[in-house]
Amino acid sequence: MLARMKLSLSTWVLLTFTALVPPLTAATPELYRVGDAFASFTTKDQHEKSYTFERGVRLVIVSFEMGTGKSANAFFEKQPASFLDSHQAIFVSNIHGMPGIGRMFALPKMKKYPHRILLADAPDFLDRYPVKDDLLTVFNLDERGVITAIRHVNPKKDMATIFAPAK
Repeated sequence: MLARMKLSLSTWVLLTFTALVPPLTAATPELYRVGDAFASFTTKDQHEKSYTFERGVRLVIVSFEMGTGKSANAFFEKQPASFLDSHQAIFVSNIHGMPGIGRMFALPKMKKYPHRILLADAPDFLDRYPVKDDLLTVFNLDERGVITAIRHVNPKKDMATIFAPAK
């Protein structure tokens, strides 16, 4: 009976300890889906100016890779400087993980663009954003900031479709 009691006591101690210690790995957040509210965020743009996401934005365009970012920037560069604002759109570019040498060249080049580029530089900034290789992710939002559509767009061929009126 004493052995049985020790086992019960040690099991109880182990269960209590396990319940009180937080997990060592955090759960991956769920990806955004249509119907989700787009979460507010604050980040900096290429000019190191702070930007806080607010209601009123209708399009969130996200580049996860350097190639898609370059293609999107080439499109935006040909538009008037107010193009994104006039379409109630923002452009987010992932720079998290970019090595220092890459930043030395990329960030000064970004400062030359007339449009605002929001920089995703925090490790978990884009965790909820669905991604497909070589494509931009585009979120359509309603006036309350609820996601009405999620698209993946080829920035080399289909940039104009992002801004085309819904049919």
